[in-house]
Amino acid sequence: MHITSNNHGESRFAYFFSQPHQLFFLMGVVWSVIAMLPFMLGHNEILTLKLDGTVFHAYTMLFVVFSHFFHGFLLTTFPRFCMTQPVPQPLYIRLFALYEVGALLFVLGTLFFAPLAILGALATFAGHLFAVSNFRIIYKVGESPEKSDPFWLLVAHASGLTAHLLFIAGIMLDAFGTDIGWMPLGIGIGFWLYLIFLTFVVAQRMIPFFSHVMVTKPQRFIYIVFALFSLKALAFAFDIVFLDIVVTIALSSYLFKEFLSWKLPVFTSPAILWVLHLGLFWLPTGLLIDAVTRIGEIWLHTSFLFAGMHLVAIGFVTTILIGFGTRVTLGHSGQVPHADKISIGLFWLTEIVVLARFLYSLGMGLGLDIGWLFDLSATLWILLFIAWGWKFGPTLLFGKRGA
Repeated sequence: MHITSNNHGESRFAYFFSQPHQLFFLMGVVWSVIAMLPFMLGHNEILTLKLDGTVFHAYTMLFVVFSHFFHGFLLTTFPRFCMTQPVPQPLYIRLFALYEVGALLFVLGTLFFAPLAILGALATFAGHLFAVSNFRIIYKVGESPEKSDPFWLLVAHASGLTAHLLFIAGIMLDAFGTDIGWMPLGIGIGFWLYLIFLTFVVAQRMIPFFSHVMVTKPQRFIYIVFALFSLKALAFAFDIVFLDIVVTIALSSYLFKEFLSWKLPVFTSPAILWVLHLGLFWLPTGLLIDAVTRIGEIWLHTSFLFAGMHLVAIGFVTTILIGFGTRVTLGHSGQVPHADKISIGLFWLTEIVVLARFLYSLGMGLGLDIGWLFDLSATLWILLFIAWGWKFGPTLLFGKRGA
């Protein structure tokens, strides 16, 4: 039962605290904006950051922004996957507090005092560990006869915890002037085995379900995908370019073949569904382009500034995030999950952000003077989340449709 009014002296924000996805989705939107601003200003040398800009960007995206959305979704659905009772309110509010304190300290430390950022990262890691330990308990006590997907979600989170520790250790050692070359491994594991793999596990389960399509997947489907992502993460971390290209092409081909076999109603679905189908196919598409740009870097002796990674992160993860976020927000508020014109506009704006960021990487790799596209893509990212928050913030806060 949802709390929908405050006519009897209830707090105006009683509804907001009544379900975990509302807390984490709304603050995920807030941090999406806050995390991008210092990175953009630091990149343009308007602001001097106390941490390396790439480290700040990678950490906030992986363990602050996207983790908020992951927890908002999984705190609601993981118990259902495992057939257990919902997560108690005191538990998810405690987790929420750890994340907000940690994120705030990390950003303030990056702006003013580096040791404060380390303290913030430790608090955020404590929240991450607390969440995963509770997911593990839910997994163990759950009565579901089929726990394959929850198991792989735990594996993805274990990878995330490993990467999180690498980031914290690296930041602490950097503060003492010691460089152990941690960043490629931390980003490789955090990006491919946490961010992308976790999103993939959720998407491969929920998109066919939302689409009312029965699919039969190969018995070792997720195992094979995880093994290939693991090889890709290691190839990225240790700069084994040939292995990276071969594994990426194999992974892209395998996923394309499997997704096509599902026969999703891509061209006949309402917008609330086709955006999820679009996001799903961004994964193999982005991987293929990643392989092509890696070949191009060798051939042209240049750098395309992680073009493929950004295509996968924005095209796949962010499109899925916006699609799922919209559907879950409406569905859990008792409204029919229907995308109106504003929502459809937000879906298309997401794809414009994808295109702008890709063109920036492509142009810079080809030696074109288009640095302004960085500012455009970052600004569009900020506008996307401000607009989504403006549209759905009232629903998350009070259970009523936004403007």
